[in-house]
Amino acid sequence: MELRVAKCLLVSKVLVADGIMTENERIFLDRMMCRLELDEGERRRVLDLEGWDQAEPVVAKLSPEEKREFLATLVDASSADGRLSPLEMAAVKRITEALGVEQ
Repeated sequence: MELRVAKCLLVSKVLVADGIMTENERIFLDRMMCRLELDEGERRRVLDLEGWDQAEPVVAKLSPEEKREFLATLVDASSADGRLSPLEMAAVKRITEALGVEQ
């Protein structure tokens, strides 16, 4: 799995942690997929949430600084709809721990 797809999958995991993806959250994810130049197949894979279980090990290979930058993106994603859902923040915390980043 490519790193850019893995990142988008983890962002989508955070965005749906509370059971819904709002319009603003969809826009956030779409912009990220555009910025990372995902093709239609990769976008479908992210939107279908295909490969969540494979995404963390890919992102875990980043340097500590790159991990911190990515975690900032996850926090931004969790507040994309204007509110911080406890379930979304719990997803961010779990991913942070899985990536081995100290808080």
